[in-house]
Amino acid sequence: MSLMKRISLIFRSKANKAIDRAEDPRETLDYSYQRQLELLSKVRRGVADVATSRKRVELQVNQLEQQASKLQGQAEKAISVGREDLAREALTRRSALSGQISDLRAQHAQLQGEEEKLTLAQQRLQAKVESFRTRKETIKATYTAAEAQTRINEAMSGIGEEMGDVGLAIQRAEDKTANMQARAGAIDELIASGALDDASSINRGDDISRELEAMSSESEVENELARLRAKANPQAIEAADEGNGILQAEPEKKATEGGNS
Repeated sequence: MSLMKRISLIFRSKANKAIDRAEDPRETLDYSYQRQLELLSKVRRGVADVATSRKRVELQVNQLEQQASKLQGQAEKAISVGREDLAREALTRRSALSGQISDLRAQHAQLQGEEEKLTLAQQRLQAKVESFRTRKETIKATYTAAEAQTRINEAMSGIGEEMGDVGLAIQRAEDKTANMQARAGAIDELIASGALDDASSINRGDDISRELEAMSSESEVENELARLRAKANPQAIEAADEGNGILQAEPEKKATEGGNS
């Protein structure tokens, strides 16, 4: 199979499938019934046209027969008064009218036969249309009931498109809820183990750390100043050390005296 034939086949199959999904049997039945009504209307118009033509021929035949009867009376009257020439003329015209009347009667018989055929066809078609209408309504009612039952069954079983979407939404909500619960539990465990401190505790710890660092920095500054003073004036440092020694000895002396007494 060539590529173009395969593409054409695929296109036709997909188009047929799309049409089949879009087709509503009830609409198709209504359309078919409408077309049959249109055909029945055309047949009725045809019967009416033939009947009109037949009636027109009947009127023409009646008029010609009246003329022929009149000519017959004129011929008889002409003979009675001795006018054979007038009688011959009247009979000649009557003979011509008789030929026309014969042709019109043959035409009338033909039209009447066609009218009878069309009338019979109309009656049969009308009966067929009525039967189709009854069957159509039955099929539509059955299809509607089946469609409703199918939707109910799909809704109850949850396999319908809409119910399927609802089921997916519920599943997504449950998944998100489970993920949120798991995240909350993990955070609680981290906080309980101390791996993840409270934000306020962290802020307080930072304040204490900054204060201790400041105190340490001041102590380092004081120690450095004392070292620089000692380096600049060592004698003052020695005097200060001696003074500190005397101050330390006096408490020891007082303690000794108190023990001896």
